[in-house]
Amino acid sequence: MKVTVENEKENLVKLNITIPAEEATTAYNSAVKRISQHVSIDGFRMGKAPRNMVEARVGVERIKQEAIENLMPKVVNEAVAENKLDLITQPYITSYDFELGKDLNVTVSVETRPEVKLGEYKNLTVEADDVPERADAYDKAIENLRNQFAEEKLVTDRQTTETDIVNIDFDGSSNGEKIKGGEAKGYRLDLGHSNFIPGFAEQLVGKNAGEDFDIDVTFPEDYHDEKLKGQKATFKIKINEIKERVLPEINDEFAQKVGLENLEALKEDIKKHLEQTRENAKRVNAENAVFKKVIDAASVEISERMIDREAQSLLAEYKNRLAAQGISWEMITKTQSEDEIMKSIREDAESRIKNSLVIDKIAKEEKITLAQEDITKKFNQLGAAYGVSQQEIVQQISKNPEILSSLSQQAMNDKVKDFLMNNNKIEYVAPKEVEKK
Repeated sequence: MKVTVENEKENLVKLNITIPAEEATTAYNSAVKRISQHVSIDGFRMGKAPRNMVEARVGVERIKQEAIENLMPKVVNEAVAENKLDLITQPYITSYDFELGKDLNVTVSVETRPEVKLGEYKNLTVEADDVPERADAYDKAIENLRNQFAEEKLVTDRQTTETDIVNIDFDGSSNGEKIKGGEAKGYRLDLGHSNFIPGFAEQLVGKNAGEDFDIDVTFPEDYHDEKLKGQKATFKIKINEIKERVLPEINDEFAQKVGLENLEALKEDIKKHLEQTRENAKRVNAENAVFKKVIDAASVEISERMIDREAQSLLAEYKNRLAAQGISWEMITKTQSEDEIMKSIREDAESRIKNSLVIDKIAKEEKITLAQEDITKKFNQLGAAYGVSQQEIVQQISKNPEILSSLSQQAMNDKVKDFLMNNNKIEYVAPKEVEKK
């Protein structure tokens, strides 16, 4: 086999491959045999018809294509390995010249990984935003904990307040028509933490259990339903039940309820948690600062084809997230032009590609490799995030191998970030907004 390599623009490479006539003929004869197993020819059992009759029935060109399809994977893999090409897409045949008894000439187009030129990425001094301790952090943590363990007590002797939880029936209409999805019975609504239409929860304050009344609201101008944007609406309300949140006292008994020995142990646990949270936030700031400096110092030419592919993938993810929230693509494009959306997505796509290429380059330069425990760690993290077992994750990966590729890339990202953190000096500085005060 003879291979010549032609470098074209934007990391496209053309492989001109010449396969000896003997090997090409063998591949052609094998293709005849395979095809004959599925062709019915009068007077012959399947697979027993002479070559010329099979050729007459299915056509010589069809047999040649079959021969090339079965021959090329091995041939291309050898050509790629021999020329040490780093491919990022599947090769595809652009032309071939197949005349029986003569050498087979095939032209294959491949796209190779862009060359990454790293700048300095070790022994740097990098400034990262510090995460100052907040004076009210402990008090807020205690308050959040009290709210988590609060009890709800039925109220029968007073009207609703803005911190109550109510059980209501409601039925909404706008412009004389009932609002789709604007009706419910026995709905639980926390008046102090409502994400309803502005003004809805506020008008339920000062009401009695069993009381029926109407409230008027106006939908926001950016509401996702086009028909209701900026429209006035009326809701018929009935208060079924009022409950107040009773916060527990912070004492030894409460500490034991949350699984600790006493109040002192609880205080110490909260302080440790706050410090760990602060250290984690500092670590994220440092990783981002180091990575940005390394990325900015690197240079790589990314083809429009790569950006197009990644942008289409990001667009599909974006549309899926919208659909999960009950928002259609049409709704989004009414508030923002497709050109603006695609410009933002393409910028994100280019950034992601560069990040990935730089990470892979550093991993190659420093001989950073993945071990099984790195992948297992990602399995465990994914399982914890979605509440599924490792076995279930493996089953999903068998159906969608791209999941494993994504987890492997994430694991490599983590290892390279660890390398960068261990090989650069971090100086924490006060965040700019703090300096201004």
